[in-house]
Amino acid sequence: MTALDLSPPELAKAAGRVGFAAIGLRAHPAMAGGVAYPLRTGSRAQRQLRTILASEGVRLNEIEFIQLTPGLDVASFAPMLEAGAELGAAAVTVSGDDADRARLTASFGALCDLAGRFGLRVDLEFMRWRVVGTLAQAEAIVRQAGRPNGAVLVDALHLSRSGGAPRDLAALPGQVLRAAQLCDAGAAQPVTDADAIAEAREGRLPPGEGALPLAALLRALPPDAALSVELPMRGLDARSRIARAYVATRRLLDGTAAVPGPAACNAPSRPQHRDP
Repeated sequence: MTALDLSPPELAKAAGRVGFAAIGLRAHPAMAGGVAYPLRTGSRAQRQLRTILASEGVRLNEIEFIQLTPGLDVASFAPMLEAGAELGAAAVTVSGDDADRARLTASFGALCDLAGRFGLRVDLEFMRWRVVGTLAQAEAIVRQAGRPNGAVLVDALHLSRSGGAPRDLAALPGQVLRAAQLCDAGAAQPVTDADAIAEAREGRLPPGEGALPLAALLRALPPDAALSVELPMRGLDARSRIARAYVATRRLLDGTAAVPGPAACNAPSRPQHRDP
């Protein structure tokens, strides 16, 4: 969401040249009519992106976004998962949007089985306005599904806005908590879900420039958790958002003791980058 207006090749170049080690790609829309850049194994666009990722020294960390809704055709996502894996992705991000708990758990398990064929993890992200709106709800689905490649994704904003705190992560085993998304925000909680959605989509702050307990969150994560930055912001063009996201996150990581090491982060320090 940091730079949805950039195509995958443009995103890879912009992210790599400011210092990011990896990117995530919106390969499936998060809502009807939403922005997405479909991936297809064997296509010219796929070959071009693979070449650019290699030349820029940037990995593809995750693909997104699958909503686990009633009537979901899990098998239909096989081409997307295959294409993401072919580019080196480690995970696919999903949300829980089915009020039938048993069916939702079954869908999550089925998607894990499908993703496992391509060596992908399935990260369930909770958001307060969705059916799976809290850390506890996401953990319960992952545990009940019982798949080795099923995990929870913690977004710093969604953890706060759903009433959670970094201390809540202590009870999660390392294999359940595999990734976290960083951003910051003001101290005031949004009053309505509509307010929370608006904040999440365009009202975030760079990491370390707000009131979220990010240092505590970093200390609560497993040492090998993957870190990424999600920073949609008003008033900045895409490349400026990427640059600001990197500088702020690097400052936060450098100033926080006992955080995951650079090899586990999506924003490690890198040698002097080339001029754009």
